[in-house]
Amino acid sequence: MRKTLKHIREVLVPRFGKGETEAMIRLIFHHLKGWNATDMVINSDKELSEYTRGKIDEILERVLKGEPIQYVTGEAYFYGMDLMVTPDVLIPRVETQELVDFIVKKYDGVSDLKILDVGTGSGCIAIALARNLPFAQVTGIDISEKALAVAKENGKKLKANVNWVKADVFNFSPAADSFDIIVSNPPYVMMSEQRDMEANVLEHEPWVALFVPDDDPLRFYRRIAKMGIDALKDGGTLWFELNAQLADETAKLVKSLGYEDVTLERDIAGKWRFIEAKKG
Repeated sequence: MRKTLKHIREVLVPRFGKGETEAMIRLIFHHLKGWNATDMVINSDKELSEYTRGKIDEILERVLKGEPIQYVTGEAYFYGMDLMVTPDVLIPRVETQELVDFIVKKYDGVSDLKILDVGTGSGCIAIALARNLPFAQVTGIDISEKALAVAKENGKKLKANVNWVKADVFNFSPAADSFDIIVSNPPYVMMSEQRDMEANVLEHEPWVALFVPDDDPLRFYRRIAKMGIDALKDGGTLWFELNAQLADETAKLVKSLGYEDVTLERDIAGKWRFIEAKKG
């Protein structure tokens, strides 16, 4: 196995760097062998089969051609969970884990919360909240049936109690005062930002979950926030992941709709990435 690890690093580090290569190695061995980091140490002196070495070479070939490792293995790690991912859903990001963490810490110990996750995709936010907030009643909506199929499979595998609903947020009107929390990581990348994005994202991840028109980049935030004015209970909170370039504009929009205690939060890289707001 040591020779194989040396080979993987020689192939991937020049292209992806040490940190990303090590994350890829963990995904590869979890996918092929079901090993975690401890298992890899325990088995470090073992010889890998010719079949396994061949599968590793197939994975390396696809990754070097620009295919995201998460789509190659069909797996992504998020908030302590192993999720299934396909090209029908976005690959969960570290930043989105931070959004979940803000909510979990704020509501630590609070039970029976009713939560709506808008644009659930792989179900990562909805499932993480359902598993980490006691007896939470979580609903995840998405316009894509294929995305919902992935979310349902993840929920089933992780034994998360989530109600999955196919819905277009622009036509979705939940009952008044029905949720304590509404959270969303909606499409927020402006079309003009494509030039600054990695090719593997542009060529493989679903555009419908990424991009918004330059002339109306806040369209999802406006709709979800307006919906929240009716759907949230008094004192309920609205949470968004943001385009850092539009953080101030998003905060102004939310305030203009009548929310109180509108707070911007930075991500681990120091960018204004999240917003919390309370229905008065």
